[in-house]
Amino acid sequence: MSKNHRYSLSGQIIDLHNQKIFPGTVHVEDGKIKNIVPGKVAGDQYILPGLIDAHIHIESSMLIPSEFAKIAVVHGTVATVSDPHEIANVLGIDGIKYMIANGKRVPFKFYFGASACVPATPFETAGFKFKTEEIEELLGMEEIKYLSEMMNFPGVINRDAWEMEKIAIAQRHNKPVDGHAPGVKGDAAKQYASAGVTTDHECFTMEEALDKIHCGMKIQIREGSAAKNFEALVDLLKDYPDKVLFCSDDKHPDDLVRGHINQMVVRAIHKGYDPIKVLRSAILNPIKHYGLEVGTLQIGDPADMIVVDNLEDFNVLQTYINGQLVADKGKSLIDSVFEDQPNNFTAEPILAKDLQVLPKGNKLRVIEAYDGQLITGAIFANPKVVDNNVVSDTERDLLKMVVLNRYERKAKPAIAFIKNFNLKEGAIASSVAHDSHNIVAVGTSDEYIARAINQVIAEKGGVTVVNKRVENTLPLPVAGLMSTCDGYKVAHHYYQIDLEAHKMGSTLRAPFMTLSFMALLVIPELKLSDKGLFDGKSFAFTDLFVN
Repeated sequence: MSKNHRYSLSGQIIDLHNQKIFPGTVHVEDGKIKNIVPGKVAGDQYILPGLIDAHIHIESSMLIPSEFAKIAVVHGTVATVSDPHEIANVLGIDGIKYMIANGKRVPFKFYFGASACVPATPFETAGFKFKTEEIEELLGMEEIKYLSEMMNFPGVINRDAWEMEKIAIAQRHNKPVDGHAPGVKGDAAKQYASAGVTTDHECFTMEEALDKIHCGMKIQIREGSAAKNFEALVDLLKDYPDKVLFCSDDKHPDDLVRGHINQMVVRAIHKGYDPIKVLRSAILNPIKHYGLEVGTLQIGDPADMIVVDNLEDFNVLQTYINGQLVADKGKSLIDSVFEDQPNNFTAEPILAKDLQVLPKGNKLRVIEAYDGQLITGAIFANPKVVDNNVVSDTERDLLKMVVLNRYERKAKPAIAFIKNFNLKEGAIASSVAHDSHNIVAVGTSDEYIARAINQVIAEKGGVTVVNKRVENTLPLPVAGLMSTCDGYKVAHHYYQIDLEAHKMGSTLRAPFMTLSFMALLVIPELKLSDKGLFDGKSFAFTDLFVN
């Protein structure tokens, strides 16, 4: 259906501005809401504005924007507030422009941010480093709506000159500044917010969220593939519905096929929250905060709207963007587009002997991964030594983890040990490793880890699983992060690889997503970059061995 068609939709109309529901008919002409006529009887279906993901990295879906849109519209999503810092860390400003250009090729409303952390820290190797000129250019672009997450929260709190300069540029352009400050509370939260930061999606306790709200910030409740904070924070809707936005942050392709922001809406309504308040958080709040050109079902607005069967099941029957029908009865009407595959990948294959670790102490400092969280713990354990090499210990679930610089031909692997992956045999590896996107791997032996890493290198990016039975890789040729293939096929391929990781023993809900965050230094407590083991509390490198 072209956006230039005239047509009408009847049903129960949800007016979020006036907070009421009434029977009526919506008249659409030339892609806009021409009129809304109340009626006495209009059927049981509900007509409302489309849903918005208030903070997401499209790259984490492993799909280019056009393929992400194809799947998202089926769930009633019409727009995203997207931080492209994954591709920016690999390809710089050209990567962001690639995302913008591809997103414009499909009927969907992508709004991007100027990536503030390229790289996230100076303690890792990235493919690009932003300077003032790049931040200024990006924030001057119409497509760029905000300065994306300020992940170097210690730098912001301590008023680091470079961090404050980025915020000042955003303020000169009258664009909001997104936050990223896990665990920051009290006076530190006040310092962070007073620097000009307006949102945060990293809260994992109610206490932390309330501290930030009282400092004037808005809270993006996150429910992604790895980090899940909905249950901890949903009660903010009781007293602070206007301070709440919904987001996924990172969504793997198989999870995206199952649902998106609609899932959070349903869960909140099932908990007894007023559907109007829930939907205002999922729609109006991000539109107002970021100044998005998304319709809210008012006369003269773009016809960005969805039709659902009822407010309990919230099954999305149709999705319209600028008046164009883009999803109908669970089927996407967005076509795939042919796209280029820019990349930045020069690593060369490694040998198992490159992963040997000489014992240099009585105790190992071990990363403790938590299911459903991006934060980690730090524990200590006796090393298992075989032939003067510290090796993975499957009996105690202490597995060797490797990060290899993808931007150099002959880089030295950085090695640590991690608990809670529970692999019993084999290895998994990925070139999706936030935020510099070097190669990250974990496995039960040096041989398996080397094989998995070399599979990723052979494809110049991808996710892979290897064991005695299977060697399976999903290629990600766009920056080592995304595929240009059909989104549903990518989702199925990823599902197979993820399933194999679970067959190998992993008890994590999303082992690949969890692995991808084990190199993200800005989230405490213990992480691994291509340069070594990093203590997120002291914000400094630390030793693998403790005497």
